[in-house]
Amino acid sequence: MYRIEEIIIVWFSDLLKKIRGRDLIIAIPYVWVFLFFICPCLILIKISFSDAILASPPYTSILDWLSGTTLQLRLNLGNYLTLFTDEMYIKGFVTSIFIAGTSTLCCLLIGFPMAYAIARSSEKFRTILLMLVVLPFWTSFLIRVYSWIVLLSPAGIINNILLNFNLIRAPLSLMNNSYAACIGIIYAYLPFMILPLYSAIEKIDNSLTEAAYDLGCTPLKAFFAIIVPLSMPGIYAGSALVFVPAIGEFVIPELLGGSQTLTIGRLVWNEFFGNMSWPTAAALSIVLLLFIVFPMVIAQKRKDESSFAMEA
Repeated sequence: MYRIEEIIIVWFSDLLKKIRGRDLIIAIPYVWVFLFFICPCLILIKISFSDAILASPPYTSILDWLSGTTLQLRLNLGNYLTLFTDEMYIKGFVTSIFIAGTSTLCCLLIGFPMAYAIARSSEKFRTILLMLVVLPFWTSFLIRVYSWIVLLSPAGIINNILLNFNLIRAPLSLMNNSYAACIGIIYAYLPFMILPLYSAIEKIDNSLTEAAYDLGCTPLKAFFAIIVPLSMPGIYAGSALVFVPAIGEFVIPELLGGSQTLTIGRLVWNEFFGNMSWPTAAALSIVLLLFIVFPMVIAQKRKDESSFAMEA
């Protein structure tokens, strides 16, 4: 009789022979997603349904053997109920959605004219302009955020300029609020809006706007009738790239928003490292993941519909 190890080796060898090289290459991203996305999410889901205890790890198991043949599944739904009944968590969700939504809208309003100008510029300057958009990424993220502290603090550059010109009598409170966090997020994530918009606008045929002018459209009307609808794939992609990381941002609201700006990222940090309540933090992470996945799915669906309409 064959040993079990020999049977497994033979079975695995036969399986590798059946798998073609193309199938193996296609399977690599699926294996990557399974190992580094699905598995961690399953672990978070498991922890979110457990109870917090003073132990290592600081949560109970959701599966217990009552006897040799009986397995008991215990799911604690209180962690999720707390998120939607406690005023602190509700405020954190509302603040995060407000900051992420406002920042995404401002990035769109600022980034669209910039992307349009880059797409319609000459080949000589287009590369330089694109390099200037990407140039901030050559600097450390923390340094760029700290630079806004130098600008917005009570003794910062902006307040000093206003005081020197006698425009204000006392320093303005430009930091430690949601608006300062929005400013930091807009500055940090604006390139993620510009680049998809540029890619979409560059593909638009100039003859379409010229035809609109010949039919009597004003430049402004032609812009909203031709350019904006055909740029929708870039708008959806850029909005997703800004909104998704902004809603879970921790560093920028922590440094610029101060203690008064309560976001989901700060709540997750406090539950994990402050209260040592891993189940509550895991439930927060799962709910945050849902807030991230739904906009991405909607943006991808809208992008595909817009792309199909442009091809048609």
